[in-house]
This record gives sequence, structure tokens and C-alpha cells, in this order.
Amino acid sequence: MTRKGILGKKVGMTQVFTENGELIPVTVVETTPNVVLQVKTVENDGYDAVQLGYDDKRDVLSNKPAKGHAAKANTTPKRFIREIRDVELGDYKVSDEVKADIFEPGNYVDVTGTTKGHGYQGNVHKDGQSRGPETHGSRYHRRPGSLGAIINRVFPGKKLPGRMGNKTVTILNLQIVKADTENNVLLIKGNVPGANKSFVEIKSAVRAPKK
Repeated sequence: MTRKGILGKKVGMTQVFTENGELIPVTVVETTPNVVLQVKTVENDGYDAVQLGYDDKRDVLSNKPAKGHAAKANTTPKRFIREIRDVELGDYKVSDEVKADIFEPGNYVDVTGTTKGHGYQGNVHKDGQSRGPETHGSRYHRRPGSLGAIINRVFPGKKLPGRMGNKTVTILNLQIVKADTENNVLLIKGNVPGANKSFVEIKSAVRAPKK
């Protein structure tokens, strides 16, 4: 199965109406044309992939290797660089641009982003656990609960207080509502992971629903 993809930046959410008046909530993703920085092959790299770059970065923020890598594609260093595997290599050449029209309305995509970070949180907020009684001197309101058998260790997978969010998450089978090449945006049905202004990776769905 061949795939295709593009990198973008989450702008926010809005809503659009279909021709029959149906309201659809959509996420707006800015997809300024990506630049193909490198085409990887099995012979040279051990696998087939296309490396895309998105969002120009100032020279003062780039080191010499990054500048040299971008110069091979006749472009400037990029902030967000990702590889798309299982692509049709014949469709790409170094320095080519990938635009929003790579997808069409109705296409299903998988969107990968980094969720919002919430810092160090307890079990009630982080894992949705119930609190203990708050009266009659229980003194056990929002604590973690039993740690299981007393064998001087904590079992793997035990839900305990810790960092919440800031994880790489992929949401499968989201649908493209509109691909606007004039304004360089994609409208994707539903929500995508991450905060506004965060980078996302959009790839054709690996398990698209059958029509």
C-alpha cells in the first residue's frame, strides 16, 4: 500500500456547512507548501521514504549541517522535518513542493501530533480515579490507593501520580472536508491532537474504512 503525507500547523477549530445544510466541526491545519529535502531508497538507506520539511527557520538558529542539508534542496532550514514511508518514490524529487491538493475531500487520514502538557498531576486528575471519603476523619481524599501485594516493589503499569500529557498521539481515520490550495489549509473533520500553533503530521490512513 502506497501512502502520501504532508506536514502542517494546527490553527484551531471552526465549523462548516455542507450543501444539504449539515454542520460539520473541523480543525483548520495550515499546510504551507512542504519541501522534499531528501529521497531515501533501499539501496542507499535500507528503506524507502521521503523526507519533508515545513516552516522556515532563521539562519541564526541553524547549524552548519542543517544549512548544508537544506541547501541540497535549494531551500532554507526547516523547523519541522519528518519522513513519510511507503510512498511512490517516482512521484518525488529533491526540492519538489508538496501542497494541500495532495489530498481530496473525502480522503481518510491519520494525524499525528503532541498532546498538551499538564505537568505533574495526581491520580484523580491524570487517570480519572475516584477520591476517598472526605469526612469522618478518613484523611484519605485524593491519594493513589493500594499498591497491590506487599513484595517490596511496584507492579509494572500501576497508575501513579506523574507527568500528564505531552505525548505523541495519532488519531486514525479522520476525514478531509476541504483542501484549499489558495489559502494553503486543510479542513479535517473533528479534532486533531495538540495545542493551537503546534506541528502535526498528516498521512493517508493505513486502515481506512471500507465504503
